[in-house]
Amino acid sequence: MKFGLFAINYGTCADPAVAVEVARAAEAAGFESAWSGEHLVLPDPRPPGSPFPPDLPLLDTIVALTLIAAHTTTLRIGSGIIVLPLRNPVVLAKELASLDVVSGGRLLAGFGIGYIDAEFQAVGVPQTERQARMDDYLRALRALWTMPRPHHEGQFCSFTGIDAHPRPLAAGGPPMIIGGEGPKAFARAVTMANGWYGFDPDDLAGCLAGLRRAADKYERPEDLGQLEITVTPTGPLDRAAVEHYTELGVDRLVVLPKPDATPTGRHRPVPRDEILRNIERISSELIDH
Repeated sequence: MKFGLFAINYGTCADPAVAVEVARAAEAAGFESAWSGEHLVLPDPRPPGSPFPPDLPLLDTIVALTLIAAHTTTLRIGSGIIVLPLRNPVVLAKELASLDVVSGGRLLAGFGIGYIDAEFQAVGVPQTERQARMDDYLRALRALWTMPRPHHEGQFCSFTGIDAHPRPLAAGGPPMIIGGEGPKAFARAVTMANGWYGFDPDDLAGCLAGLRRAADKYERPEDLGQLEITVTPTGPLDRAAVEHYTELGVDRLVVLPKPDATPTGRHRPVPRDEILRNIERISSELIDH
């Protein structure tokens, strides 16, 4: 089992000095990766049931992961996730390729479709287009990262007669990871991505079964390799829980800053000392050194 640390860019870790300290501690403790979250804006006033207060500080994903990359040497840096339909894929391809090069090929590029209506309205993207934009933009990113002469013809993005360097260090680009639950997300992960990311859904076994059904239904390109499963667990994590995730086929656990976090409380700032203690606990109890 590989272990990552979530929320490296928001809450307490929106303080750059704390983010660097936490990332270095995770690297020294044997963590494989550190992961960002993303929202460009948050609704104000806070909608009923939303876990996000409007004043939650979130550093930009690219900026935060570049900061972490510059202060670590082996820690992989992951976006968990970038809300892809809100981004210009040509601009994003340049930013992520540059980040991959700056980090020495340590980038894990996670993408999702998003769901906060106020965020889509603020950017001027209709939520009804998010599925189509997601597929279009993923193909555009691949084209810019892998084609000798990049070209793409899509509903929302098209280009030809261009090139962009530097390319990501790996020939196929950084590993793409798709977040989300439901048949479309599962099909997208199987057919277009290297991995799938779930935020500890209530029915994780059902999601994994959905991924297997998608694998039976759709052909997976050979160059994508085996689908890697990443999950952020909620609640206390012990050896028995890790073994359970392993038996389900999970490859990576991206843990929250606080060991007893819950889905509704995971975005409350966690004191720096508590984050560091959680890293130490997981390292001593769960990571095989």
